[in-house]
Amino acid sequence: MLKPNKLAKNNFLSSLDLSTYEVLHILDLANNFKNKKLNIDLGNKVLGLIFDKSSTRTRVSFQVAMNRLGGTTIDLNPSTSQIGRGEPIKDTARVLSRYCDVIAIRTFDHLDLEEYAKWSTKPVINALTDLEHPCQALADFLTIKEEFLDFKDVVLTFIGDGNNVANSLILCGALLGVEVRIACPKGYEPNSLVIDKAYEIYKNKNMLKITNDLDTAVLGANVLYTDVWSSMGEENQKDEKEKVFNGFTIDSDLVNKADKDAIILHCLPAYRSKEITDEIFESHKSRIFDQAENRLHAQQALLSCIIQ
Repeated sequence: MLKPNKLAKNNFLSSLDLSTYEVLHILDLANNFKNKKLNIDLGNKVLGLIFDKSSTRTRVSFQVAMNRLGGTTIDLNPSTSQIGRGEPIKDTARVLSRYCDVIAIRTFDHLDLEEYAKWSTKPVINALTDLEHPCQALADFLTIKEEFLDFKDVVLTFIGDGNNVANSLILCGALLGVEVRIACPKGYEPNSLVIDKAYEIYKNKNMLKITNDLDTAVLGANVLYTDVWSSMGEENQKDEKEKVFNGFTIDSDLVNKADKDAIILHCLPAYRSKEITDEIFESHKSRIFDQAENRLHAQQALLSCIIQ
């Protein structure tokens, strides 16, 4: 498969920064990296990590991915850098552009990410914002492709808050032609602009369903996916959300309504007995730790395309 030139030296702020072909190319590269069929040495390139939010999988997977590509990472903790003292984003971005070859940013406001990208002369990667988590979506669809070999007739049902993960699943699903169903309590639907963008991409608008009816969303689904009900920064809403989301738990009864060969995904960390039962989390249907591992391979593929 030929390398798409458009990815080189470009930002990856949203799933929509990729074409369908580019997503498939990254998934193909990731699979080759994972199966040790490919080795790329980028030669001492530097990845800067700016993480305003705590992280385990995103931080470690980016660091290991960069190391495997022959590069290094610099972890810029806001509490131990001038970022935490209020240095303007435009100053930080211009300075880091002189030191780093690519910058991955994990923050709250998506507008802050866009501000970094505006002032940086080096590619910026969205390592999570409150709006999107596009790197997670790449790993998710890599996991789905491993299981079902392609995306034809795959139905992905996400159960829970219409959050950043749901938004990126919708957008990446639209690019890949995957039927995506979002089941959430009323008032917790995904971002309306994201939904509109996805409908513009889908050839068949019935491929995206947003519903408050769990049974409708789960019936015959091939993939059941969930996430925590309260994302980082929403700790003050935790008690309220637990009441609202009561019943939106992936348990054995719900799994039995899906396709008999359905798999279970969760982007972690998980809170057993909340969004998913321990029984289902640990069941033979779970691909959760394959999914977590695939963050590494998907990001290694993404970095190899972006860094030149």
